This record gives sequence, structure tokens and C-alpha cells, in this order.
Amino acid sequence: MRKIIYGLLGFNGAMFLAGLALFAFALVSYHPWAAAQAATTTAAATSSGTTVGTGLGLLGVAMATLGSTIGSGWALAHVGAAALGAVTEKPELFGRSLVYVGLAEGIAIYGVIISIMMIGKL
Repeated sequence: MRKIIYGLLGFNGAMFLAGLALFAFALVSYHPWAAAQAATTTAAATSSGTTVGTGLGLLGVAMATLGSTIGSGWALAHVGAAALGAVTEKPELFGRSLVYVGLAEGIAIYGVIISIMMIGKL
């Protein structure tokens, strides 16, 4: 568990916080307790600007970012530990191990790209 937390502190930490912010914004943007009040007047419904569909779309964007970041942190924790052990034993394996660490980091970048594409569709 500690390795995953350390993996989330770098670039993954920034992506995790961005996903968490999107998740919080999606939850705050839709107020179910105000739905009845917004339905009674059309002016209130048009002035709020946020619908259930937009809130769920933002929730999906946040989940894509959060899921990819957590997966990347988990992969980076295991791959980084193995790569460090391999480089300690044989320093000539540094280039190969760097490729695997980069692939693990790419998972978070793919999630961010998908999130940006999803925001473009909202």
C-alpha cells in the first residue's frame, strides 16, 4: 500500500487530484434537493445551466482520470521496485527498465487524453 501512495505522489498525484476535483465538481454541480424547485419554474431551470446529463458526464470524466491514475500508480509501484532491483544488480539494464517505467506512466496519460476527449463532447 505504501508503494502505491509513493507512486501517486509524482505526476500521478497531480492527475489524481485533477480527477478528484472533477469528481467533486460533478457532485456539487447537481443538487437533487433543488430539482423540485427548479422544475416548478422554467427560469430557474434555464438559469442553473447544469443538467443531470452534464453532471453524470463530468462524473464519467472524473472516473476515467481517477481510474487510470490509480492503475498507473499501482503499476509504477511494482515496476519501479523491480526496475530498481534489476539496475542495482546489472547497471546495463537501465535503458530497458526505463522503458517499462515509462509504459506504466503512460497509463495515466492515456486516461487524461480520454478525459479531455470526453470533456470536448460535453
